[in-house]
Amino acid sequence: MNNLHYKSLLEIGRLIQSGDITSVAVTEAMLARIEMLDSDLHSFFYVMRDSALKHAAEADKEIAAGKMRGPLHGVPIALKDLIWTKDAPTSHGMIIHKDHYPAEDSTVVERFRAAGAVILGKLTQTESAFADHHPEITRPTNPWGSALWTGVSSSGSGVATAAGLCFGSIGTDTGGSIRFPSSANGLTGIKPTWGRVTRHGACELAASLDHIGPMARSAADAAAMLQAIAGRDDKDPTSSSEPVPDYLAMMTRGVSKMCIGIDKNWALEKVDAETRAALESAIATLTSLGATMVEITVPDTEKAAAEWSALCAVETALAHEETYPAQKEKYGPGLSGLLDLGHQVTALEYQRLLLSRAALRGDISALFTQVDLILAPATAYAGLTWDTMTRFGTDQALFNGVLRYTSAFDASGHPTITLPCGLTAAGAPIGFQLVAAHFNETAMIQGAWAYQQVTEWHKKHPAL
Repeated sequence: MNNLHYKSLLEIGRLIQSGDITSVAVTEAMLARIEMLDSDLHSFFYVMRDSALKHAAEADKEIAAGKMRGPLHGVPIALKDLIWTKDAPTSHGMIIHKDHYPAEDSTVVERFRAAGAVILGKLTQTESAFADHHPEITRPTNPWGSALWTGVSSSGSGVATAAGLCFGSIGTDTGGSIRFPSSANGLTGIKPTWGRVTRHGACELAASLDHIGPMARSAADAAAMLQAIAGRDDKDPTSSSEPVPDYLAMMTRGVSKMCIGIDKNWALEKVDAETRAALESAIATLTSLGATMVEITVPDTEKAAAEWSALCAVETALAHEETYPAQKEKYGPGLSGLLDLGHQVTALEYQRLLLSRAALRGDISALFTQVDLILAPATAYAGLTWDTMTRFGTDQALFNGVLRYTSAFDASGHPTITLPCGLTAAGAPIGFQLVAAHFNETAMIQGAWAYQQVTEWHKKHPAL
């Protein structure tokens, strides 16, 4: 039992579904590990112990009776604390909502329940899923090193999954919040196409920028989680009716017939030396697997990052109109600053932003007439620390280097997968992204799966 926590989601699922071990035994082991480690890691906002054990017992009964629900049946996972759960509080990282129990489960929760997954609890996040944790909430600790940035806003999701406190988790991404913690914690995270996963029952940061997706320890595990939650939901009119492929069945097709776009100036010349070396190694590996590298020119993503702030601010102001500024004293300074910006943007300025965003979406989409995937860094800087990130709002180079590779793909709605490709000399994980055309998650999962068949980075774990 002591060695189960770092098994892959799919492997632990096979053990449970074959009867070699029970879901209850695995769930109890994970709950014990949370109790042992999370007083230092602070990744869980709320542990759903009774509910988890109840659903684990139900899974064991169904499996014993031959009723199989799929690869997640009986597997313990966890949720970012903006996903509604009627049997546990959903605070959205805000003290103003710390005791809020939604009247219903989110559709994502309903779909995980239908897949037989066991939900261990709710994971700590930044305030309203923006950049900072509320001053009264203890931020999670990166298991790779306490000084290291955890990535935000899905910080608890990154820490819990990397530390073996769950076999996978849900994060959300509005400006990079699946990709940052995946990269910082050595994980594989999928930001699906906007609309691929329903947002019904998820607290908003910025509705047209928010993406819900899985964070796991491999591309295969993340694909299995995405399979369970993707697809049209009548409760969310913005969810897509595009058919959902069988990701697990298609992911093993390899990259030998793929063209992967690389903008060398954008991806390799504007990053630090350790990131560049890791990316060059990833390019060499994908080339050795048969992929063809094609030189492309990516649109101006620094301009997109600068415009992202105002776009996000206006939508966040709308999401908080009932409580801000009426209860401003209960908000942290980072979120307050964003909301104040949202109230200052004029209608004409906002329309200019929308037109620029539409052009960006079109320019990025056009690249996929040349290539199947785009290779990109996760950030320009490897091994970011909390001390460094205190300058994020005032250091323009740092701001650009962090958001240059993420926020544009939130604005455009394109899907990406982030996966580990190295470690710094100090032992911090380094990640990179594969970006795909709208609703072509299959291609990026294939690319990530192929890469992980011949590399070991996703199998490395922090020394706890």
